[in-house]
Amino acid sequence: MTVKVMIPSPLRPYAGKRDSAEFSARTVGEALGHLTTEFAELRKHLFTEEGKLRSFVNVYVNDEDIRYLAKEDTPTKDGDTISIIPSIAGGCIQRRRLELWQGWDKFVRNLPSLICPPSRIRI
Repeated sequence: MTVKVMIPSPLRPYAGKRDSAEFSARTVGEALGHLTTEFAELRKHLFTEEGKLRSFVNVYVNDEDIRYLAKEDTPTKDGDTISIIPSIAGGCIQRRRLELWQGWDKFVRNLPSLICPPSRIRI
């Protein structure tokens, strides 16, 4: 059974810059095991030292959250897509993104604390 594992952008540097990988796997855990065997650097980003899936890593099989299924023991079938969605928390709003908003200057005047100092803005 071949399943496709989608690799999110923040984790691609640890997966040879690939956006996906295909493996033969009967469960989600088996597919993630193959993924972290092929790309060893991914393991520390997906799993704790005890081998548990990190709490901020969300995994879906065909848009179904595995937390509400059988977790890593969720069975897979040929053609399934496994998506890894890391929770990402942010700091301040970048000026470049604000420029895309219509009326951003009014927004900035009203909420100046949301703007990063120029030294913290990465474009």
